[in-house]
Amino acid sequence: MPLTLEGSCRCGAVHFTVQSHTPVPYQRCYCSICRKTAGGGGYAINLGALADTLHVDGWDHVEVYQAEIARGDGCETSSGERHFCARCATALWLYDPRWPELLHPFASAVDSDLPEAPDHVHLMLADKPGWVPVPDGPGDRHFDGYPDQSLDDWHRHRGLRVD
Repeated sequence: MPLTLEGSCRCGAVHFTVQSHTPVPYQRCYCSICRKTAGGGGYAINLGALADTLHVDGWDHVEVYQAEIARGDGCETSSGERHFCARCATALWLYDPRWPELLHPFASAVDSDLPEAPDHVHLMLADKPGWVPVPDGPGDRHFDGYPDQSLDDWHRHRGLRVD
């Protein structure tokens, strides 16, 4: 049975629940989009959840931001839809229509107790600013870009997937 995650924004205008098989906050993203829209320590932590289980109270306060990404001489709009509270700007979750079954709540918006990660994956380090320290704990892995395991694979490999 998946774990129910309960979350909210800072001002209380938005509350949500969603079911997750992959609730361990292990993945720290240092990309400029994550750290500037949702990161407090120079990174953001996304969890995995089942999109069709999302229930929201306060939808009228939810807005969507789609980042512009520089590509060579041009720019493209990200397909990722970053949902946030229009009243207090709390980053809530990311949804990408390329993977309609998934939703990625930001761990910082989750109010439920989350399991502690036995190790961490630090990704998108090529975008990390110099002032941000990157921990190197036992088992931690570091990637300039995307990691070699999905959220689901990481949880399965460690026996942490909640079924």
